Amino acid sequence: MSGIYLHIPFCKQACHYCDFHFSTSMGHKEATIQAIARELELRQDYLQGQEVRTIYFGGGTPSLLTQRELELLLQTIKRLFIVSEDAEITLEANPDDLKPEKLWELKAAGINRLSIGLQSFHEPHLRMMNRAHNATESLQCVRDAQAAGFDNITVDLIYGIPAPDHTIWLEDLKTLFSLNVQHVSCYALTIEPDTALGRWSKKGKFTPSEDDFTAQQFEILLEQMAQHGFVQYEISNFCQPGFESKHNSNYWRGVHYLGLGPSAHSFNGVSRQYNVANNRKYTAAISEAIIPAEVEELTLADQANDYLLTTLRTIWGCDLAIMRDKYMYDVQARHATYLQELQQKELASINESVLYLTDKGKLLADQITLDLLAD
Repeated sequence: MSGIYLHIPFCKQACHYCDFHFSTSMGHKEATIQAIARELELRQDYLQGQEVRTIYFGGGTPSLLTQRELELLLQTIKRLFIVSEDAEITLEANPDDLKPEKLWELKAAGINRLSIGLQSFHEPHLRMMNRAHNATESLQCVRDAQAAGFDNITVDLIYGIPAPDHTIWLEDLKTLFSLNVQHVSCYALTIEPDTALGRWSKKGKFTPSEDDFTAQQFEILLEQMAQHGFVQYEISNFCQPGFESKHNSNYWRGVHYLGLGPSAHSFNGVSRQYNVANNRKYTAAISEAIIPAEVEELTLADQANDYLLTTLRTIWGCDLAIMRDKYMYDVQARHATYLQELQQKELASINESVLYLTDKGKLLADQITLDLLAD
């Protein structure tokens, strides 16, 4: 099985925290969509005939696609690839785009899972992040999506936003649970250098939250999610039982995927490809039947590290026997003392050769993973 990811690199405006590739100019949008359809043709052999179980429209803001553009891309995929009848087809959307008529268009085109970027229900926080929607639209769009028949909805929330205490975060979670969505992705506010918040922080115009404050909000998140029946199946992702994101779960399990569009990544087990992050350069190359991608061949150590990085974040854990037998990296032999320390400090556990992070360990996941990486 495999997956297809399509990067739609357009947004109405730039969020102050975002460093993904996008453009706020729509003048080149139609040409870019046509180029993505053409790239699908050029790369139809990349997945080597594997059945496509997931299709994911990311961005950018894929909800800016017209029904005609969306149907072009989906029809091209179904013409060129073997697509499972029950494939999960996800589209990322902003609340201000999801009017009832738009929702019906998405449903008619074949979208069966919505990923809605709410980020917060607190109006001042939305303005600080320069989101294009308001809190009222956040609530209404989810209700409208449910009324349109979408029964697999995930929403994004951001925690660690500077605040006097945790009151706003608790209110955001209370509002979230009232919506009865099936899946939630929660991310700590990260200050990237090449963003508005990054530049303001460097100039002293914005003060990020302390690490302890953000960690406390993560702990509140874990407690509240558990109380409301959500399973944390990956560090940042929570779902009602049976509603894991198939696309993201496959990524964390090392399933092959084809990425299309400017800045999209692809993975086939032995290499990664990175499309150029420039819309005009991308469309110009595709028009000449050239894939504008940088290829990174993965050594055995690279493959081991990829497996460690992705699996250790999940509820399924990192199988140390696979690390040893498939990737020739014996973590238990190499880091015996460190693994013992992790278990003594209740940061991790090992059960039948599978390494799992505890809730305490998840707070230190990046550092623990770094310490275990192969040279």
